[in-house]
Amino acid sequence: MKTRSLAAVVVLLLFVLSEEVTAQKFPGVDASPADIAYFRPDGRNADPIIKVVYGRPSKKGRTMLGGTEAYGKVWRTGANETTEIKLYKDVTFGDKTLKAGTYSLYTIPDKNEWTIIFNSKLDTWGAYAYDESKDVARIKVAAGKTESEIETFSIVFDGKGDNATMNLAWENTLVKIPIKY
Repeated sequence: MKTRSLAAVVVLLLFVLSEEVTAQKFPGVDASPADIAYFRPDGRNADPIIKVVYGRPSKKGRTMLGGTEAYGKVWRTGANETTEIKLYKDVTFGDKTLKAGTYSLYTIPDKNEWTIIFNSKLDTWGAYAYDESKDVARIKVAAGKTESEIETFSIVFDGKGDNATMNLAWENTLVKIPIKY
């Protein structure tokens, strides 16, 4: 009798727990999915020097730079969470050398020049919690033009050694940030 009762309780628990698992609700895919850009100058299987985790917003018919993302204002450099950049070794961006570590990457876009900001405050949403007192380094770089329109914000690396760049591109804007390592 005890064995039957115990078996019935176990079956009942399994039924209840399996219903609980199947009843879970999972959110859909973000409109601006997350992406990762790695800088591995010695090939895909080499150790990385830089990793950037960022959200990739799309234009969807809108004017973004100078429109939805106003010129002259701090931007999270992507969508959703603030973009984070991990340096696996000391890296020089423009004329500023940063120690190995993880930083938030903000920018201040403008039509002809962008300010690139490396900030020590991590795990934030957007630029709402941006704190200038946590800036580790700022550099200014020219804003150029892309060869064709870029629908979805992108970060890519190219080059090696003293000729490497981290490229930010969206719409018809291309920002090339010189890096040395």
